[in-house]
Amino acid sequence: MTSPAEAIRVALIGFGYAGRVFHAPLIASVPGLSLSVIGSRAGDAARAAFPHAAIVADPLAAARHPDVALVVIATPNDSHAPLAAAALRAGKHVVVDKPFTVTLAEARALAGLAAETGRHLSVFQNRRFDSDFLVIRRAIESGALGDVVEIRSEISRYRPQIRDRWRERAGPGAGIWYDLGPHLADQALLLFGVPDTIQADIQIQRAGGTAPDWFQAVLGYGLKRVILEASMVAADTAPRFLVRGVKGSVLKRLADVQEAQLLAGKTPGEDGWGHDPDPASLFTPDAPGQPLATPSGDYRRYYAAMRDAIRGAGTLPVTPTEATSLMAVIEAGLRSAERGETVVPAFTDAERDAWRAALPQGAVSSR
Repeated sequence: MTSPAEAIRVALIGFGYAGRVFHAPLIASVPGLSLSVIGSRAGDAARAAFPHAAIVADPLAAARHPDVALVVIATPNDSHAPLAAAALRAGKHVVVDKPFTVTLAEARALAGLAAETGRHLSVFQNRRFDSDFLVIRRAIESGALGDVVEIRSEISRYRPQIRDRWRERAGPGAGIWYDLGPHLADQALLLFGVPDTIQADIQIQRAGGTAPDWFQAVLGYGLKRVILEASMVAADTAPRFLVRGVKGSVLKRLADVQEAQLLAGKTPGEDGWGHDPDPASLFTPDAPGQPLATPSGDYRRYYAAMRDAIRGAGTLPVTPTEATSLMAVIEAGLRSAERGETVVPAFTDAERDAWRAALPQGAVSSR
């Protein structure tokens, strides 16, 4: 633990899209955190953006840096597990950008290592703090929809041309299922816990593509269905969420604005940060199309919770058990797509029990 007056010194490994656009500005904007080390071979860009941070070219050296307490890993997916393990063995607390790891075995090994070393380990699931998800979660938990029977959740983009970057090239952990699948599946777990089954279809649709760029995954909860979708060739604007319950439905058309704000160079926390002007719409027999105000999103809440957990004043924003559960869903989705059949994710009893205990009473039903 650190004292409340002492800033937690942070090493950020990776200064590509995730590190530069998301992690660095968020860390820098949260009181009590100090971005002290950046592990990056793109030293000039990192130094220009954060002149007071030490730049370290070797990622392993950054993971073990003696002057930091927290290591944030925002590197290509296949490097997450070895870098996180190195940092934990060096006595550091660790945040890993999603996806946690490439395999479920790696995820469980890291969770075990964190318990063995007594260090905090978490995964950056920032979309828990998206405005669109917050309004949907509020509507479900209010009971206004009654027993939910179907959710459709989609994040799609229009990028018909394949870009030359590791996420869009064949390799371990590449492709859209590893990129957007963890966001959508994590939100489903937060709402309903672990699913009974998953049926996934994962495809490469763009000419010349070598990594998946489209998926549809159906999570089964008894009779309830949660349908997750993503595409890289969507010129339309699909609704972000559609939720149907026995008493009514709620529709959220537009997505959270924080990624766009970060790309535009806005500082987290400035006026208008995370403000979502697009209300959700509640449809019931008595009040079709009633607007529901959307709360502002705020990714800083993730790092504030991480700070508090390290200081011994709060709980982790995402626990290792939640992270391993999610990897069980991701791996089961791959298995389902390969076999062309519905499969049962390989959850442990501890993972099932942890989610059951975390859900509001009555959130899990036979429907």
